[in-house]
Amino acid sequence: MPARPAVRPGLAPVRSPRASSQAAGHAQALSRGLALLESLATTDHGATLTELAAAIKLPAPTAHRLLAALERSAFVRQDANGVWTVGVRAFRVGAAFLSQRDLAVEARPHLARLMEQAGETANLAVMSDGEVIFIAQAPCRELMRMDVKLGARAPVHASGVGKAMLAALPERELGAALPTDLPRYTEHTLMTREALVAELAASRRRGYAIDDEEHAIGLRCVAAAIHDEQGRPWAALSLAGPTSRFTRRRIDALGALVRDTACAVSLALGGEPPAAWRIHPRAVPGTTR
Repeated sequence: MPARPAVRPGLAPVRSPRASSQAAGHAQALSRGLALLESLATTDHGATLTELAAAIKLPAPTAHRLLAALERSAFVRQDANGVWTVGVRAFRVGAAFLSQRDLAVEARPHLARLMEQAGETANLAVMSDGEVIFIAQAPCRELMRMDVKLGARAPVHASGVGKAMLAALPERELGAALPTDLPRYTEHTLMTREALVAELAASRRRGYAIDDEEHAIGLRCVAAAIHDEQGRPWAALSLAGPTSRFTRRRIDALGALVRDTACAVSLALGGEPPAAWRIHPRAVPGTTR
């Protein structure tokens, strides 16, 4: 049997300059086509070729060629007036993402990072039947810490996560969502609708809610809402700890941290957090004690 030629290790196939150029061209066309699709998705009623080309800084003929390719695959469509809109196939892709996303799975690494950065317990909660339910937690490593069983419930008016979700509701819906009964848990519990509405307005301005010993003496919390694709509150993240460590001096820094993390989770899940929240990640200030 003739000997097989030896294979020289470590050598990759040599790609011709022409093939490399074609691959780069295809990648650029794909990137530009996706940019057009994303630009269309931000409009309420579609856009003209001129508007789209200007939005992503492309020559009109190039934009038209890309739109025509997308139209052939039903990712975009053009009406009789020349207005381009998102097509049914793009909707199917988006719908598949919405059906496959998982709030708890996406939030867990963010919870763990939030706990590490703040040194306090991080929680994830949702609202159900006028109460909040804790569905995930990243406990801090301190001996004295906030500890809650998964599935435990808390009142919306006396919890950071509850107030964060209430504050994220459209104002026209807030009245119907407010609890009619505001039981007292501590001397700091907000017990009138007027006081609660005022605090929710302050929470909305800050971007995070505060539970300042309102549910349990000696426990302080900051929380921010996670928003869905319609900008509505879907869940909330919180940081909680004993007041001896979670001092009032730390509220602003930890509140900003939990707000930024809630924004990141919202965006990862295809949600629409408030525009003011969309800031670049930064080092977390004020985590020293």
